[in-house]
Amino acid sequence: MKKMTVVLGLGLLAQLAAAPADARMACNIPDATVKNVQAQLDKVIKLADANGGIFKPNRMWSAIVDRKGQICSVISIGDAWPGSRAIAIAKAGTANDFSNDGLALSTANLYAPTQPGGSLYGLNNSNPFDPAFLAQDSLPQASSSQVASVDSFPELSRNGKVPGGIITFGGGVALYDANKKVLGGLGVSGDSSCADHAIAYRMRKAAKLDNIPGGVGPGGTDNIDYAALGVAPTGFQQPHCFPSDITP
Repeated sequence: MKKMTVVLGLGLLAQLAAAPADARMACNIPDATVKNVQAQLDKVIKLADANGGIFKPNRMWSAIVDRKGQICSVISIGDAWPGSRAIAIAKAGTANDFSNDGLALSTANLYAPTQPGGSLYGLNNSNPFDPAFLAQDSLPQASSSQVASVDSFPELSRNGKVPGGIITFGGGVALYDANKKVLGGLGVSGDSSCADHAIAYRMRKAAKLDNIPGGVGPGGTDNIDYAALGVAPTGFQQPHCFPSDITP
């Protein structure tokens, strides 16, 4: 059985009577919803196609932020790259920041327009990542069956701080409720950006939070749109990572 490390944000602490009111309200997505989304990661990384990625099963970080960009949960499965933790958080924030009830944009959709000469060039510099969230212990850690004591939380996570960060390659999707309203964002990282997108997209679908209003990807979705091999991405496309890439 793969070991699963969970970094629990404030949205999972409502059950703690000792938690102050401002801590309980720091994540505005219901606990059950956050847990449901994160529960999909262990299932999706074990799919036979490995999501088109490098590792089988995939080794991933998964992060969720609410509509305000506040951290709700960060988890990892397997020996995921430590640097992917911050990337997952930033992907979640990016997808949330640039999606609304009229249009869903995945981070994969933002690759081409943020390249030099693109209509969104410079977007990557607009919301810098808070370096306080780079440290591996910048959020409380616990096993999958435990919740860290609120007293062990660093001050930055008690106050519902927003990590920020912009990532413009695959792995981030916005979370939509049944009324096509954005709840927040989901970001994953730990494999190729193409596999990361497939994992996030499949997790969201399995959690039934894919009720998007429309998108710029194939079929009016926010799915990844691959540029042809050897051709520079245009529009809202992203280049291929490997021949094994899939479109979820």
